Amino acid sequence: MFKYILAVGGFFLFGRSIWGGLLGFIIGTGIDNYQNLMKQLRSQGGRTGGGQFTAEELFNMYQQRSTASSDVPNMLIALSAAVMKADGKVLRSELDYVKAFFAQQFGPQFNSQHLQTLKKYLDSGNIPLQRICQDIRVRMQPEVRVQLLHYLFGIAKADGDVSPSEIDVIQQISGMMGVSNVDFESVKNMFYRNVDSDYKVLGVDANATDEEVKKAYRKMAIKFHPDKVAQMGEEYQKGAKEKFQKIQESYEAIKKRRGMK
Repeated sequence: MFKYILAVGGFFLFGRSIWGGLLGFIIGTGIDNYQNLMKQLRSQGGRTGGGQFTAEELFNMYQQRSTASSDVPNMLIALSAAVMKADGKVLRSELDYVKAFFAQQFGPQFNSQHLQTLKKYLDSGNIPLQRICQDIRVRMQPEVRVQLLHYLFGIAKADGDVSPSEIDVIQQISGMMGVSNVDFESVKNMFYRNVDSDYKVLGVDANATDEEVKKAYRKMAIKFHPDKVAQMGEEYQKGAKEKFQKIQESYEAIKKRRGMK
C-alpha cells in the first residue's frame, strides 16, 4: 500500500521526476515491510498482549539482527543520529529538522517510539554504520544514495553552519554507501562554506582575534550597507544587498565556530 502511495507522491513532489518516484517506492516498501516484520515478530510471541515494541527492543533489533529492507526507517534514524552527534552537541534545530523530515516521509508511521529509538542511538557509542551503509549500498540505487546525502547535510546545516566534524562523518557514510567523491563534493558544496572564505569576506585572516573580527565586520557592514547605493539603479542595489547578506552570513559563521557572543 505505502510503496504505491509514496511512489506517486514522490513522482509529483520532485517535479514529475522518476527518481522521486523511485525514492518514494523504496521508502514505501520499507514501511510496508517494517509493518509486516512487526506483525511477524509479535505472532512469534516476541511481545505479550500485542503491545508495541519499546525503543530498547527496536534499537537492539538492529544491533543484533541482520539488516533488511524492512529496516529503512531505523537505518535513517541511525544515520541521523551519527550526524547529529558528530560535533559533540545535539541541537534542538537538528532534532526539529529530523522530526519534520520523518513526519513528512512516514506520516502517522512516525511516532514517539521512533524518537526514543533516535535517543538510544544518540546515547550509544556504537552505531553500526558499516553494516547499515552496506545494506543501503546493496538495496538502493546510486541516485537515491545521493539524495540521502542531501538529507544528512540538511541536518548538519540546520543550525546554520556545517562543522568539519560533521563533514567528516557524512563523508565516511558517503564512502561506505559507495557514493563517488565527485557526487559527495557536489552535495557538500551546496551546504558548506569554506572557513577561510568567511574570513576573506571580512578582510581578515583566520589568526585574527575576536575583537579584530568584530571590528572588521563593523567596517565592512558600514562600507557595503545597501543604503550606500540607494540612489543608484536596481541592479546596484541588488548586488549591494547580496554582498551585505554575505557579510552577515560570514560573520555569523565565524561567531558560531569560535563561540563568540
